[in-house]
Amino acid sequence: MKNKYSRREVLELGLGSVALIAGSRIASAAGTKPSPINHGEGKMTELSEFNRYGEDLEKHLMLRTSPIAVKMLEKESDIPEGAVRPFKDRGQHWAQCQAFALSRREMTTVAMLNEDHWCPTALMAYGMVPKPESVSQWSHPYESFEEGKYVGIVTAPLKLANFMPDVVIIFSNPAQQRGLLLTMPIKDVPLVKSHFFPPSCAYSVVNPMMDGKYWIVLPDPGDYQRALTGEDEMMLAVPRDRMKTLMAGLIKNENGPFAYRHHNMFMQPDFERPDFYKQMFKSWGLNSD
Repeated sequence: MKNKYSRREVLELGLGSVALIAGSRIASAAGTKPSPINHGEGKMTELSEFNRYGEDLEKHLMLRTSPIAVKMLEKESDIPEGAVRPFKDRGQHWAQCQAFALSRREMTTVAMLNEDHWCPTALMAYGMVPKPESVSQWSHPYESFEEGKYVGIVTAPLKLANFMPDVVIIFSNPAQQRGLLLTMPIKDVPLVKSHFFPPSCAYSVVNPMMDGKYWIVLPDPGDYQRALTGEDEMMLAVPRDRMKTLMAGLIKNENGPFAYRHHNMFMQPDFERPDFYKQMFKSWGLNSD
């Protein structure tokens, strides 16, 4: 079987191939017993509910890839059962954007510790190595976690994750993202922040964990070049404690006027025109009614 593909070949493989790959990965995402967490609204939310969130997001937004469950690891023993450790298990190094891609496309649970990374930015953003002052000479600015707080990061498809995520990252096209955002409560609109410069691996994890807000992030050049992110894809990062409200709005409005599955374009002849249109047409002797 071919091991390397061009970007175009990978994108042309489509969902059918992803489904075949997923079948061989499900075992790696099989989990330990779900553990409840204290939700921000004071209710106990089971891991199984977050797995269902993943299924519902794929269904209602017709996503091409799975939303990603992301968790920062404070110690090596926090690595969930079945997670792939790139260097230890495969003798490989990956960039964090590639780990995101493997989780959302191939249904792989990936644990990235220092020895697994092949791009310096995620290591610095996640506080896993010192951040030298010289980084400002070649990188756009970004926030970092406290150095030494975390030893790694683990990602998995949300619908199969066997750990509670700190953040959920949803890759979608702009129309799908619009359909999701328009189901949010109006009071939450000011909580939506955005960033359109690198590094996307930082802004999609560090910022939502630090400030508890939603973050719309533009995938950076590394996402495109190395992780084969589609030219039409954007990222929405959602802190764990925002997921319940977000999903309630999506389900409540599944048949609403802006629901993605039902919000279709249509061609309407003789559409209603503003008055200045009519006045201009009348001045030309054309139909102004």
